[in-house]
Amino acid sequence: MPLSADDIKNLHKYEIRILNALERMMRRYRWVPEDDLRTAVHLSANETKYRVGNLIHLDMVRSDSVPYKGYSLVFKGYDALALSGLTAKKSISALGSMIGVGKESEIYEALGFGVVVLKLHKIGQRSFQTVRTNRDYMPEEGHCPWIFASAKSAAREYEALTALNGKVNVPVPIDINRHVIVMSFIQGVNLNRCQLENPDAVWQEILEQVKIAYSEGYIHGDLSEYNIMYDGAVVWIIDWPQWITPAHQNADAALRHDLETVGAFFTKKYQKTYDIDEALRFVTAVRKEE
Repeated sequence: MPLSADDIKNLHKYEIRILNALERMMRRYRWVPEDDLRTAVHLSANETKYRVGNLIHLDMVRSDSVPYKGYSLVFKGYDALALSGLTAKKSISALGSMIGVGKESEIYEALGFGVVVLKLHKIGQRSFQTVRTNRDYMPEEGHCPWIFASAKSAAREYEALTALNGKVNVPVPIDINRHVIVMSFIQGVNLNRCQLENPDAVWQEILEQVKIAYSEGYIHGDLSEYNIMYDGAVVWIIDWPQWITPAHQNADAALRHDLETVGAFFTKKYQKTYDIDEALRFVTAVRKEE
């Protein structure tokens, strides 16, 4: 079920304490032993059982009895911790409706200093091994549960948004807590939902944005019509967790793939064909001269 502001607002302080303890202890355990949890939260056995039961009912915690009785956070529990932290800092004051969902994120409207966007990174347990293999920032070995993978993904994107803000048209990063980024709301729609009057001009503007990002040390790494937005005048590039640097061993291939993917969209929808080698020379020219 989608996240509910009421669920978070109505959490008891003991339930918040349990969620925090589970987050902390999941660095050592996939399933936090029941006895260890009770000791960590300093509650009686009956109180712990009651509060954990509430959290399970809210789908914030999951339990298992094999090979021992234990508990772990699920995404809604991690959401509750992150949003409680952002609310305490007054980065957000109210949670709105979900406005988008992807394979690794959920997007909500919220109120902060005006209307803002919340991006909740959610590296699924099913895709975890793929993420570990394909992304440099994930450790190759050791215990790295999905909650920490999601937080790493958010931190990675927040770093790129912070570095590119004011240089490339990206959402303005406002705050981050765990796996949740607060960012500015963009008045526009994804490129795949646009009907462009001048595709050539928009293609050139995309190249200009990619070029600036490249000169700042960032290659998007997953660019497509789904993470480019257009508001009728300005191109915006979103979704940056998979960025790599131009010095990365796969940089040339990643940049080419980004441009080929967007170019293929223009060919399919607008019957426009662009020279990708020429586009690559344009994007990389400044950095190679430096």
